[in-house]
Amino acid sequence: MNDTMPYSDPAVATEAMIAAGHLFHQRGWVPASGGNFSARVGPDRLLITASGGHKGELTPAQFLVTDLDGKAMDAGRKTSYETGLHVQVYGHLADAGCVLHTHSRANTVLSRRFERVSLSGFELMKVLPGQPDPGETVVLPVFENDQDIARLAAKVDARMRATPFPAYLIAGHGLYAWGRNVAQARYAVEALEFMLDCLLTELATDGA
Repeated sequence: MNDTMPYSDPAVATEAMIAAGHLFHQRGWVPASGGNFSARVGPDRLLITASGGHKGELTPAQFLVTDLDGKAMDAGRKTSYETGLHVQVYGHLADAGCVLHTHSRANTVLSRRFERVSLSGFELMKVLPGQPDPGETVVLPVFENDQDIARLAAKVDARMRATPFPAYLIAGHGLYAWGRNVAQARYAVEALEFMLDCLLTELATDGA
């Protein structure tokens, strides 16, 4: 597809997210039923992984369509518990076409240890939305985990309005990243997970 969004063919978005799920599982970023993925498939429609399900074993049947408020178009289907966090990103960022959420060891440990994670000096920073220069410092905010998703989404939205950021972490929970399409969001996740793993390795080495 071209660089515009949303996806005109939900099957294309589905195939791309299934491939991302396989890749993320191979790298240990979506254990058990952890993680959730979504993509814009119309001006007022999202395609998102259903509640539960292994992200490394996704099939087209494990995706459902919602409106931009996160309400399933099929009343018999159950959306992911965290759909509201996806909805928040799409509501705030007009050019967001995909949101991907992972649960890696690195992002989980670092988010439990710090209130924010700073990235600087990594060449892969250029892959992130806005293409920041490696000489800059990119700060990923860490939000306290909250089972009230509407309240958590409101906190994310308020911080995003105050200070834009290319991704964020939820303490002990994982990473949320996005892009104009699934490929760009996947690149962002891969780059971020690599950098977070480097930071975790440095932390362990410093403590040795």
